[in-house]
Amino acid sequence: MAVYNATRFLPKCLDSLLCQSMSDLQVICIDDGSTDDSLVLLQTYASRDARIQIISLPENHGQAFARNQGLKEAKGEYVCFLDADDWFSPDAIERAIEVFEHEADTDCVLFNVEYCYPDRVETYPMPDFDVLTGKEAFRLSLDWQIHGVYMVRTKIHQRFPYDDTCKSYSDDNTTRLHYLASRSVRRCEGTYHYLQHSGSVTHAIGVGRFDFLKANESMKRQLVALQVSDDILNQWETTRQLVLVDLYMFYFCHGKELPKDDAAYGLKEMKRIWGNIERSRLDHRLTGKFGYRPMPSWWLFRLQEWLYFTLRGLLKKNK
Repeated sequence: MAVYNATRFLPKCLDSLLCQSMSDLQVICIDDGSTDDSLVLLQTYASRDARIQIISLPENHGQAFARNQGLKEAKGEYVCFLDADDWFSPDAIERAIEVFEHEADTDCVLFNVEYCYPDRVETYPMPDFDVLTGKEAFRLSLDWQIHGVYMVRTKIHQRFPYDDTCKSYSDDNTTRLHYLASRSVRRCEGTYHYLQHSGSVTHAIGVGRFDFLKANESMKRQLVALQVSDDILNQWETTRQLVLVDLYMFYFCHGKELPKDDAAYGLKEMKRIWGNIERSRLDHRLTGKFGYRPMPSWWLFRLQEWLYFTLRGLLKKNK
């Protein structure tokens, strides 16, 4: 569990772990350079329960780096994460372990996920399945038809630790590699409660959004190093093109809200990624659509995106 300035959420989170129906747990909490009382609160809990192990980092490095420090200390056969502002149902760990024990070829088990808003709770919608091959799970994770909240065999996680290329987004790569490396992926009835609030990094308007491009580039390097099949590389390159267009929309809508240097950096990063996407790998069903064509020059690509998002805005306004 990576912790950064989470004092107001920690009691509910930690209590959900310490009250699990399966009590044989190792709870590794990594304080990622918090500037509030998170570390003090962790130490208070650890003094009451020997299952809690604390790692304190002097500086903030980001969630992926922090989790990797904890992963080095993991001694159990299975491992999962819990964000410091989220919590598990009382039987979540036990339900996941049951699946591993009943189905010997299982390498990953997905929890049910509930998005918890201030005024409502929504269940993450997933296709109905009993079992997926690792490759099937990887494909479904490309557009998050299945989520990335799961328990995995420790030996797989230690083979593929969290990608800490960026402070944000690159840890998604790890989920996909875990699925790809799995013999079988299943689900359990345990629930992960995922708190939704405006303080989340993924909701912020800032230069960090462009880390998505570097994260996807890192994933491409890892897939190439693993010598995966061409069809997987083609799918990933198509995903990179989709993300590029989505980030141009972010720039189009919010570029003026960013400091000038940040906006210029974002534009430079998008140009760099546009230049290294392998167009021959892109799905022709995507490249045939206006707004998603790679275009022969950067300036033509920018013109296409400006026209595309301007027209979308006009159509939305006239509805």
